[in-house]
Amino acid sequence: MNTLKKPKPLGLAPSFGFGDRLGVATPGHLDALRAYGGDILPVFAQQSIREMQRTRRDPDDVMRDATNALREATYTGVWSADADHLKTEADVNLTAGAGFVFFTIDPSDYVDQRPDDYSISQLKIKFATIRNEATWCEEYLGKTVSVPDGPTIEFTEEVVQRAAVKYARAIAHATKVAEHIDSVMQKRGRDYEIELSVDETAQPTSTAEHYLIAQQCLRSEMKMVSLAPRFVGDFEKGIDYKGNLGLLEESLRDHAAIARHLGPYKLSLHSGSDKLSMYTMFARATDGMFHVKTAGTSYLEALRALGRHDEKLLRRIIDFSRGRFESDKATYHISAQLDRVPPPKEVIGPDRLEQFYLNEDDGRQVLHVTFGSVMTDSVLGPDLIDVLRSEPETYRDVLMVHFAKHLKALTAGM
Repeated sequence: MNTLKKPKPLGLAPSFGFGDRLGVATPGHLDALRAYGGDILPVFAQQSIREMQRTRRDPDDVMRDATNALREATYTGVWSADADHLKTEADVNLTAGAGFVFFTIDPSDYVDQRPDDYSISQLKIKFATIRNEATWCEEYLGKTVSVPDGPTIEFTEEVVQRAAVKYARAIAHATKVAEHIDSVMQKRGRDYEIELSVDETAQPTSTAEHYLIAQQCLRSEMKMVSLAPRFVGDFEKGIDYKGNLGLLEESLRDHAAIARHLGPYKLSLHSGSDKLSMYTMFARATDGMFHVKTAGTSYLEALRALGRHDEKLLRRIIDFSRGRFESDKATYHISAQLDRVPPPKEVIGPDRLEQFYLNEDDGRQVLHVTFGSVMTDSVLGPDLIDVLRSEPETYRDVLMVHFAKHLKALTAGM
């Protein structure tokens, strides 16, 4: 008899997070993984607390939807469950209780976003306010570290102070949350692993900052399996990477070298959906020690499937999303502008509607950031789910095509 395994830590194996905000995407995710995943291990239950709130789901809902789909598909392989972007101990309690074993700590509320812009005098004032929370600074001052096959990092006073101002409080918060995770999971008798997310910053994570963050967290005995820096360039939601790919590849090699030297631990790519131009170099630079996190892109593919069965409903959702866009985009890093996408009434035919709103950047982002408003609308959300449930093969097919691009590009670099 085939038995579904419980989610488990995946360690240093290459891994891919299939975020499912609707609760019906796992069959398509599994199809893509089986066909194109190679040695990549899956995270099937993944949703951040923030996105759960926006869709009015809870950790039990996310876990139940994934496990039911896997059980129905008689899946017997290894898989994991990511409690994403946890900010508080209460978040940990909720997700641990639901059975999650991969905990992504997000200390972004404790990050100073602009230290690179401070003058020396401003920096010294800022540093004085956090000095007691960064007693570890003294051991780095004046040192030079040569990372094997990676960068040489000079820890000048300015470099150390800027890193401390930016991240000292975030490190302290992250270690506190990690200690709580350890306590909770020890009581439950379950193994677990932690990802640290420092990617939600305005400025890229320097190699010096990466080194300090990782070393301090590892010394606190955090079970850190992966770290998500803020890489150079722009990682906007729902579209490909924007930036100089040559500079990105050089940066990826440096960050990966630090991860191998201090850990080893994996590098993680957040806002990883649709970054097709960089996946191969990401897998190559990390020697396959990576994690990629996707989420909203599966919602966009749900709308693609919808348009092939109920064009009128898709048009209603697009009109609704256009009306919500200016308010809903506030917490997202995007560059879309509403006036660059024609209103649905000006677009003739389902193929052109799909082209403007699901294949081109501005339209994709308009729909991406408004998913919560759509899914919690008393009519649109249920109607969308009804179509997806009544036409499951179409949704599975579009997800297969979509994630084949992701997985093929990653496996090409391994």
